[in-house]
Amino acid sequence: MSKKRIAVLVSGSGTNLQAIINQIDRGRIDAEITLVISDKVNAYGLVRAKNQNIPTYLLHEDVLKDDYNQKLLDKLQSEKIDLVVLAGYLKILPAKIIEHYRNRIINIHPSLIPSFCGKGYYGLKVHEAAIEYGVKVSGATVHFVDEIADHGPIILQKSLEVTNEDDPQSLQKKVLEIEYEILPETIRLFCEDRIQVEGRRVIIKQEE
Repeated sequence: MSKKRIAVLVSGSGTNLQAIINQIDRGRIDAEITLVISDKVNAYGLVRAKNQNIPTYLLHEDVLKDDYNQKLLDKLQSEKIDLVVLAGYLKILPAKIIEHYRNRIINIHPSLIPSFCGKGYYGLKVHEAAIEYGVKVSGATVHFVDEIADHGPIILQKSLEVTNEDDPQSLQKKVLEIEYEILPETIRLFCEDRIQVEGRRVIIKQEE
């Protein structure tokens, strides 16, 4: 069976991309990243990809919205992508891309969904909201992407304790360590065909 072909979409530093690359290099994920796409010309994720000889594709921000979305879909299709991974990609995907890749687009979010998620909740803003609310636990979530932001079926979650000493920056740092764990693990499960979606529930099949 041929390896799954993965496209990773980034808007920033690409540390989650690096975590995926590391797990593939260690032989823990039977897949290949065949494309890294960014909407930011200065995204360091593009540098990480080039350092690994992974093809990159820049979607310029000034392209008209409909053209932008069509170019993205055309590129994914031309590369025969099996799984789309949103790893700090800040644009909302249009419905036609979501429909074409139904249950084949995953996103990492830095909270325990459904807390602190949806429109306006990204990056440090999530952790600022969590600290302000006074939560005792936080964490990260990997979910399938549907037409509503941070709404699709949850695949994996992992929690951690929020201490009295935490501020948004320290909480972000701790949650990132969880992200680096559960995003590659989700990709591994997907590539092993062990993820089954039943309505909003995601069933992880046991390893044979």
